Amino acid sequence: MGRIRPRGLWKGSQHGWEFPLAAAEYLLDRLGSRFRVEDDLLRWLDWHRHPLPPLPRHRELMARADLDQPLADGRVPLPHQRSGARWLLARRGALLADEMGLGKTLTSLLAARALMRAVPLRLMVIAPVGLHPHWQREVESLDLECTLHSWARLPADLPEAGTLLVVDEAHFAQSLQAQRTQAMLRLARHPRLRAVWMLTGTPIRNGRPIQFFPLLAAMDHPLARDQRSFEEIFCQGHWTEQGGRRRWRANGASRLEELRRLTRPLVLHRRKQQVLGLPAKQRRCHGIALAADQALGFDHRLRLVVEDYRRRVQLGEVRSDAESLAVLTSLRMIAAEFKLPAAQALVEQLRADGQAIVLFSSFVSPLQLLQERLGGVLLTGRQKPEQRQAAVDHFQAGGTDLLLATYGCGGLGFTLHRARQVVLLERPWTPGDVDQAEDRCHRIGMDGGLTSHWLQLGLADQLVDGLVASKADKIELLLGPRRISVNRQPLPAMVARCLQDC
Repeated sequence: MGRIRPRGLWKGSQHGWEFPLAAAEYLLDRLGSRFRVEDDLLRWLDWHRHPLPPLPRHRELMARADLDQPLADGRVPLPHQRSGARWLLARRGALLADEMGLGKTLTSLLAARALMRAVPLRLMVIAPVGLHPHWQREVESLDLECTLHSWARLPADLPEAGTLLVVDEAHFAQSLQAQRTQAMLRLARHPRLRAVWMLTGTPIRNGRPIQFFPLLAAMDHPLARDQRSFEEIFCQGHWTEQGGRRRWRANGASRLEELRRLTRPLVLHRRKQQVLGLPAKQRRCHGIALAADQALGFDHRLRLVVEDYRRRVQLGEVRSDAESLAVLTSLRMIAAEFKLPAAQALVEQLRADGQAIVLFSSFVSPLQLLQERLGGVLLTGRQKPEQRQAAVDHFQAGGTDLLLATYGCGGLGFTLHRARQVVLLERPWTPGDVDQAEDRCHRIGMDGGLTSHWLQLGLADQLVDGLVASKADKIELLLGPRRISVNRQPLPAMVARCLQDC
């Protein structure tokens, strides 16, 4: 197997060898008589032998783009959206990684319209189901047709005539083990795929290059044609002994500046300050001091969780890193509960100044309690997509001055630029999720600057906030202009330190 080029990757005894399609002819010649060949593979090989005609040149595509013309709803594409569309049209695989709020949806559809005018093909969009109404409105504004698919239900095949695949929130495919990642990569490798354009403002949410690999593979970047080599060079890939078995680890980060330089031709990352001149986003940390009786109750609740964890460690019942993360989540939930009076006081103060506010939390129950006390509208994953959009529209139209949202729902795809004040009851430990939430409001069309209020109580908040900062530095090194080197402990080790300090 080692002599086959492109070479394959051993996926374990359950999955066997995995080879790129380019090796299929050689494998069939060598092994086809010994194994049954699936009909799907034969159909793919036939398409591979008889490819679609080449796409027109960039100059011809630009002649059909009409980027300066107003849309059906009267909008005129902004300069950075027009330049982004030109950039996409020059690439068959690309990652549009502009910051949230720069209009990546419209940018990609402007390019898609030019491509669809030049050749017969279908437009397929993969997006979270909650964003389908937004995509449908934008598609209609350009008089296009598309098929929308959610990340939970990706198609197994593409039509023979050819497809342009646009992947929104592409960071959903950052784990090679996830079924949705494998389904997306299957589409990206399809012989009838004309182009694949991926959109995300957070291409590396945890600062680990291994999360970048699936996106590079979808674009067919040369770095992604040898996964083991990529992991050795950029992910500190190495073998470890665990429980008497050798395991391959590739969760580190190295040579990030080189990775950034090599991937720059297929990755477009622009900041709001570069292209829009939006007022800077400000973050304010509000340390919360509890009254004596509240502090006593808070410490007691934390101590119960920590002591139970320590007891289970001594008994040998803690067997995975997931348990330490569960303890950290419990500590954060307790802190969120004790922060509610301070959050209520802050919202009331901002309301008195005539401000519209969006408040985020990872947990639904604190949001429900705040709604009982303050009113406003909820935006959570427990609502149907049409209910979520109705809540956003109600807030944006001025029907209420308070929107209470979870990170997983409100921090994804919606435009909330009516608010100039964002309150984060606690932070998720992924900087991409923090940015996604804040930048729902820090967008085109906002009036004035944005202030993000971070409520902080206890060591768990300090741990997560420090973790977010260190991860953000690593991401900045890959996508941004700064030169930073950060040494960060794995999350379980940081949690262990937190538990020792509690």
